[in-house]
Amino acid sequence: MSIPPAVTALDMCWSSFDSLISALDADQMRRQSLCPAWKVRDVVVHIGAIEHMLSGSAPGSMTAIPFEKVGAWMSEVGSLDDADLLTRYREVIAARRAEVGSLTSSDLELASATPVGPGTYGKFMGIRVFDCWAHEQDVRVPLGLPGHQDGLAAEMAIDEIVRSLPYIVGKKVGLPDGMGITIELAGPVQRTMHVAVTGRAAVVDALESPDVVLTADSTTFALLACGRIDPQGPIDDGRIAWTGDATWGDKAARSLAFTM
Repeated sequence: MSIPPAVTALDMCWSSFDSLISALDADQMRRQSLCPAWKVRDVVVHIGAIEHMLSGSAPGSMTAIPFEKVGAWMSEVGSLDDADLLTRYREVIAARRAEVGSLTSSDLELASATPVGPGTYGKFMGIRVFDCWAHEQDVRVPLGLPGHQDGLAAEMAIDEIVRSLPYIVGKKVGLPDGMGITIELAGPVQRTMHVAVTGRAAVVDALESPDVVLTADSTTFALLACGRIDPQGPIDDGRIAWTGDATWGDKAARSLAFTM
């Protein structure tokens, strides 16, 4: 029986994040993450709280997300010292790893509430991959500890952003009707994505003559889409650039954020 990609990617995220936080000292745990309201330690608490929330919820049984479990767990662990916090965090992840590791493709097709409305349990787990991967970068970037920028989890995180490209291009960028944009990610995740506006924005297979071609590395693109960094920095140092219509290229580079 093959292992569903979301199961493999979640396991990768949990392993990579644990390896990262295991090596942090007390000062690093209290450094500012890329999330404005959270220190690094708060990111650990957040991931643990969400996985605790999902613990014990069988696929197909979640008709509403039990957000009340998040606050309760955060209150329980908020005053713990770092060592005890990591112990509690690892207990939660161990339980979730056992649950998720037993999932089949059929389980992932079962109906479930998700953070973006009704969907499937697999959709929810895909969102969890995106969330865990992005939060790992929230910690790595400000601490100067780059890592986990490629591989299955990074690919799936970019997939989640691609699904939001029509909203990003049509609403956030506001590209006019009749225009199109190509976004090229040079790596570590390599992608070429096209969005055309014909009445409404939509991802298309190809554009013969895009009005704008936006280029970036995949991590910078993801951080901009997640609203984590000020676009001016990567514009200034060339991590994101454009050709074609200069006005709309500049607007696109500054308007990728669709979530925080």
